[in-house]
Amino acid sequence: MSSVTVNNIIKTYTAEKKSVVKALNNISFQVEKGELFGVIGPDGAGKTSLFRIMTTLLLADSGTATVEGFDTVKDYKQIRKIVGYMPGKFSLYQDLSVEENLEFFATIFNTSIKENYELIKDIYVQIEPFKKRRAGKLSGGMKQKLALCCALIHRPAVLFLDEPTTGVDAVSRKEFWEMLKHLKTQGITILVSTPYMDEAGLCDRVALIQNGSVLSIDTPQHITQQFAKPLVAVKADNMYALLQTLRNCPIVKNGYPFGEFHHVVLNKNAGMQDVASFLSTNNFKGAELKMADADIEDCFMELMRTN
Repeated sequence: MSSVTVNNIIKTYTAEKKSVVKALNNISFQVEKGELFGVIGPDGAGKTSLFRIMTTLLLADSGTATVEGFDTVKDYKQIRKIVGYMPGKFSLYQDLSVEENLEFFATIFNTSIKENYELIKDIYVQIEPFKKRRAGKLSGGMKQKLALCCALIHRPAVLFLDEPTTGVDAVSRKEFWEMLKHLKTQGITILVSTPYMDEAGLCDRVALIQNGSVLSIDTPQHITQQFAKPLVAVKADNMYALLQTLRNCPIVKNGYPFGEFHHVVLNKNAGMQDVASFLSTNNFKGAELKMADADIEDCFMELMRTN
């Protein structure tokens, strides 16, 4: 039995002037027990609406979802006992201390810090020196660790993390994913949403979503292997003019900024030398070019273009 199933979920909101916005458009997927599953997409893709439906905090317009065999509508009370949920916005009691927040959430679930300390130990030891400090006075990375401890204190079967690394520094992001790897060894099913494409490679499988629709569901490795077109990384002194010029090249299917380079997707039979010749003709003689391997972000951009 799958740990989480989502079948044909549709969710709409009424915006200004009574226009209807479709936040989720017929979303379906399954998450296996013990899997680390990523929902990857930019802001506004529908990630938070999806997580709120799966954690019984929001009703879908149509479709069904189950968590550990329990229906999110009919069995919401049972689900709330067996899931941990960490929303994107820090939502703990900011005027309570670290220790008081953790004790409060343990009490809600009829447990104690002592009973499940082994589960949160590796995380909690990092914030334990500040256990008397009010939660509102913690740094972003410390708030993140406290929120994760509170979501885990009752030993949930499924852990939902909605954009847990947004707004924290790169070191805290890396530490957080190391914690998730450890939690996965405890048999906990983990669903994490993120707008950071580089985090997709840290998941067992991912669902790439945009505008409420699923673009692809697969392992990160299989998604990148399916990128079949030549990909060239290009940079020059005037990067803005370079991108506009590249987008007018007949052999270029797509071009977009990618770190210090622009990534350029070519027609199947084109190559780097064709791009170099085109740029030379258009007075970009000092441009640096190299072939690139596609990553999840490249695949996401290509799926957006073709869907």
